[in-house]
Amino acid sequence: MNISTMTGVSVSRRQHKRLLLLAVLGTTTMGLATGCQSLRPRSLFSDPAPLHAAPRIAETPPQTERGDQKATEGDVSAPATPGDTPGDTPAQADVVNPVGYTDEVDPIDAATSPSDTLTSFTDLISQNENLQTIGSGNTSGSYPSSSIEPSGGITLDVIESIALSNNPTIAELVATTQKAAGFKTQVGLRANPTVGYNANQLADANTDQHTVYISQTIITADKLALNRNVLNEALRAQLFQLEAQKYRVATDIRTTFYAALAAQRRVSLISDFQSVADKGLELAELRKKGQEGSQLDVVQAEVQKNEIDLLLQQAEIQFQAAWREMAALAGNPGMQPEPLIGELPAAASDLDWQDVAATMVTSSPEYQAARARVTQARANVSRQEIQKIPNLNVNLGAGSDRATGEGLINFSIGAPIPVFNKNQGNISAALAEYIRACREVERVENSIRARLAEVSNDYGSSRVAVERYSHLILPNAAESLELAEIAYKAGETSFVQVLVARRTYFDTNLRFVAAQRLLAQSRARVDGYVLTGALNAVIDGSGSASLRGQTLSQQ
Repeated sequence: MNISTMTGVSVSRRQHKRLLLLAVLGTTTMGLATGCQSLRPRSLFSDPAPLHAAPRIAETPPQTERGDQKATEGDVSAPATPGDTPGDTPAQADVVNPVGYTDEVDPIDAATSPSDTLTSFTDLISQNENLQTIGSGNTSGSYPSSSIEPSGGITLDVIESIALSNNPTIAELVATTQKAAGFKTQVGLRANPTVGYNANQLADANTDQHTVYISQTIITADKLALNRNVLNEALRAQLFQLEAQKYRVATDIRTTFYAALAAQRRVSLISDFQSVADKGLELAELRKKGQEGSQLDVVQAEVQKNEIDLLLQQAEIQFQAAWREMAALAGNPGMQPEPLIGELPAAASDLDWQDVAATMVTSSPEYQAARARVTQARANVSRQEIQKIPNLNVNLGAGSDRATGEGLINFSIGAPIPVFNKNQGNISAALAEYIRACREVERVENSIRARLAEVSNDYGSSRVAVERYSHLILPNAAESLELAEIAYKAGETSFVQVLVARRTYFDTNLRFVAAQRLLAQSRARVDGYVLTGALNAVIDGSGSASLRGQTLSQQ
């Protein structure tokens, strides 16, 4: 074999190696494109409900859509499930076939004609502009590389319905409210009359007297009506507490749902990039075998692959943990994990937090419950002040006198004299309780404003982060990756730089998902009057029937 023949064989083999490397690179970038974030801006909710809409609660498991659920106390508003408008309907992704090369065309020369080749990352993005990807409102379940695919999954509305029907704290507060209603009825009941028989002088023959009598305690100063006023406010406070607990359950369900949804999106995104990392390692090994790369490229690719594998395991653990928490909050801890159907917000409007705070304080069921306790304390002061007015004890009897053979009628009336006990201790205690209740209203108002201030920080920072990621950071990261790939194919940079650019774009998408999660959770807390604690111990403020005993005893 002469020298020219040997040279031709060497050139052909070199072209074949380059062809193989670029084909792998094209497959790698295509796999990464399927896992990238869409940059189309979308609103947080397509048809947002009013910030503080009346809550819609179903006490029993709903059989229809959540919008048809009925309840005595109103409705708990939830983020409306966005419906895709005709302009937002994702188009079917164009099929991108790998570009084939022949020995007659140098792949490096072909790479200099972007219009003829489609091996760069950003070319794939532009070719698949309407591809449904993580963060773009995917509700169809198109996650080809994810182990958690939302086909036939569960929505936020379904989880909320389950929680509102099964959370034990809601059932506790329903029973506590019924208990308060029972006390209200009891304290307004009048005293029972007493009927009896009386016999006198039974030892003296023919002089005994026999009478039948009836006695009744007459309640004065309208004490029974005042009793009902006090317990009526206790009942109102319990109803507001029940409403507040429904918001607590709904808010906690939403925040855990978005945490699980974000973890699911991370699993999908990382799974897609995992194939990219595997191809990157394969490419590095091929380049080393072809004496066009080094062991450093292989080691860097292996490091990236192992990091991606670790992140995938962590994301799956996060999803499972968030699901278990959500199932416990829903009162069904045995519920098996299902894919979640929903979307993370890609945009949100700025809020005037002074107006939000003013509206939230006045309409919060937590604040209304505190106000009802003030009214209850004031009614109790009025009730204790008239306790010293004595009731009347009336006794009427009729019978016969054996000595005279005539009939007889006995009548007596009496009342305790408030000499020593003027109820002064209870009046003092009632006044102190009134002062305490007024201060509690101030505490609740300040607590709401403080919690809202904390949420406003999360909402504001995540809102600007989502906006900046969507319009600046993600496009810049994509452009950086495109330039790195072009420079690598032109032989102007190393493979390590391509790995760095890919990892930068990948990390940017993960941070974008984290910002979306925080934005969705903070908005859920705002919509839920910053009420959390779906499984906190329920405080029983139903009162008691002691006012009736106090009314009748006069002591």
